[in-house]
Amino acid sequence: MSAATSYARSSSSLVEVRRVRPGDAARTRALRLEMLADAPLAFLETIAQAAARSHAEYAARIADNSAGDRVAQFIAVADGRVVGHAGGTAVADEPGVTVIFAVYVTPAWRGKGLTAALTDAVGAWSRRAGRPELMLEVVVGNDRAVRAYERVGFVDTGVRLPHPTIPGLTELQMRRPA
Repeated sequence: MSAATSYARSSSSLVEVRRVRPGDAARTRALRLEMLADAPLAFLETIAQAAARSHAEYAARIADNSAGDRVAQFIAVADGRVVGHAGGTAVADEPGVTVIFAVYVTPAWRGKGLTAALTDAVGAWSRRAGRPELMLEVVVGNDRAVRAYERVGFVDTGVRLPHPTIPGLTELQMRRPA
């Protein structure tokens, strides 16, 4: 098992958590559309924007995020289906920090440890890239997400920011060691 791959058993299925590969584009895109339909306020893109993106454009993004230390996407795969996702990106103004983005676990797989496995995968990648801290932002009022992030070690920093795309919404910032 490589450092970028971990396995977890959930119910009767074995779940693989690993970095995306170029061949994952179609399955990862399907999960992206699901996540935008399920939790539209949690992400910066609308389902219409995602659906309008060509498969070639989406595949190029997945290929770009499958290698390197600036941006990465990790997925949880069970029975051939992508059931979870978390991404990480470096930020220029905080060189020791990786921002976690697009964390999502399909409803049937929630509560089974995948949020921890996905954020730990991003954390391991972040540490290898020399960034010892993880940061994320979550919409104020999304208490389910806040509790999930607290369970995996994130702490509310007290920082509040306007939502970058939806006027009137506020996000809270959370951090933890990578």
